[in-house]
This record gives sequence, C-alpha cells and structure tokens, in this order.
Amino acid sequence: MTTTSTSNHLVLGPGNSIYFEYDPPNAGGKTLVFVNALTGNTGAWQSVVAPRCRAAGMGTLCWNFRGQVESQFSEDRILDADLITADLIALIEEIAPQNPVLVGLSIGGLFASRAILSGIKADGLVLLNTLRIIGPRIAWINDAMLAAVRTGGIPLLLDLYLPLLTNEDFQRDNRAKFLDTKTYTAENPANGHFKLMEAAGSADWDVPYQNLDLPVLTVTGLQDRLFLDMDDVAELRTRFKNAKHLEWDDAGHLLPLEHPERLAEALIEFSNGFA
Repeated sequence: MTTTSTSNHLVLGPGNSIYFEYDPPNAGGKTLVFVNALTGNTGAWQSVVAPRCRAAGMGTLCWNFRGQVESQFSEDRILDADLITADLIALIEEIAPQNPVLVGLSIGGLFASRAILSGIKADGLVLLNTLRIIGPRIAWINDAMLAAVRTGGIPLLLDLYLPLLTNEDFQRDNRAKFLDTKTYTAENPANGHFKLMEAAGSADWDVPYQNLDLPVLTVTGLQDRLFLDMDDVAELRTRFKNAKHLEWDDAGHLLPLEHPERLAEALIEFSNGFA
C-alpha cells in the first residue's frame, strides 16, 4: 500500500485517511503516541493530558481511527482490530516519532500492544484500563452496547453506560448534560462509530503480553463498574516481564476525562524513568 502524508492527514488510498496531530519533543525526549478508546477522539487527550506532557518537553501524537471524526474510510472497509492496528503501524512508520511511548485507553491499549508485537519500535507502553478477559459477562455487555447504538445512537449508549464507566465526581459534575428527555435516534449502520463497534466483537483480547520486551505501565480505575474484574486483571498482570501497575480507587474507566492532571504526571514519571 502506498501512503502519502499531508499536514494533518495520512492518506491511505482513495477515500481513506487518518487524521493526526503531531508535536515533536525536545531533543532526546520521548513522544507519547495516544491510542483512543473506540468512541473517542483526539480531544480526550488534547484538553489537558497532551498539553501538560508537552510542557514537560515531551512530544505527542494524537490521531483518530478510521471511523472516528475527520478520519475517512471507504464503504467497503471493515473497521476491525486488524485494520486499526495496521493504521497505527502505518502512522508511526510515516511520522517516525522520536522515542515513542504508546498510550492506549481501553481497547486502544489492545491496538497498541498488537502493534508492538507486530514489530513496531517503541520505548514503552501504557495500558489504561485495557486488561480484561472476554468471558460471558463482557461479551454480553459488548453486544448490548451495540444494540443500544443500533436503537438510540451514541446518546443512548452514554445515558445507559456512562454512570458505570466513570467515578462519582464525574457523575455529579456532568449529570445535567445527560438524560435530557431527548428523542433517541438509531445510528446509521454506515456511520463510523457504528462500524467500529460492530467490528470490535471480533477483536482477540488474548494478548501474549509475556512477549513484550519493553517497560510497561498499567493503570486501573477501581470505580469502573462495567469492564473491571480484578481477578482477571491480576491474572493478566503475571504475563508481563517488566511492568509497573497503578490502581486508582477514585477513578473509573475514562481516565483522561476523570483525572487528566494525575494521568499526565503518571505518564511523565513513567516515561522519564527509563532510557
């Protein structure tokens, strides 16, 4: 596949491109490569986390999956884990960020891990609420979330599940923005977020983390009442060769929104802790 880059898009072919925002680091510094959650976008990082890291001399590379805002995809594309992982690899190869540290939120950590296991060079890896085993409960949740989007779009999904994904402070501060008696509208199956969620069910979460030969940081929000199973997290942690694990008892699943300053400090400390 031939790729060409523009100032803010990596063009992958007719009707297909990746939107990105890249700021290089200071000389010798590391670059944080952020990998979104499935319904995320660059704004989740750029509001607080990325600017704070850049103020510390680090570079940042934020991007949106095909199917997310400003990135383009052709109608025939299946927006599955293999495609998103391949896009991440293509973006890193094109931009060639200095000393990259991949930071993935939720399923974004799965894509980041798979990219490194596929051979992309990285200095470190950060997994934010990524560790999970897809048993019957989470498989049911994943199917139900797609059903919610099929019935009432992303607004219904957020109204139903955001209280289970976030901490109590976030719920208290943001409750007024939701359940505002709107009329829900079914998501168009051709919409990017729908196609991403539809294809996500085929993702392989059985990652051979033991084959990762680099420093790893995992962060787990203990108020995640949807995906978190601490027994599964504990089991998966044993696979890593070189990992540090943080548990935040006042955080849920969406760490860049719930505790952006603390997350930025953790990323800076971790990235500065190894050569």
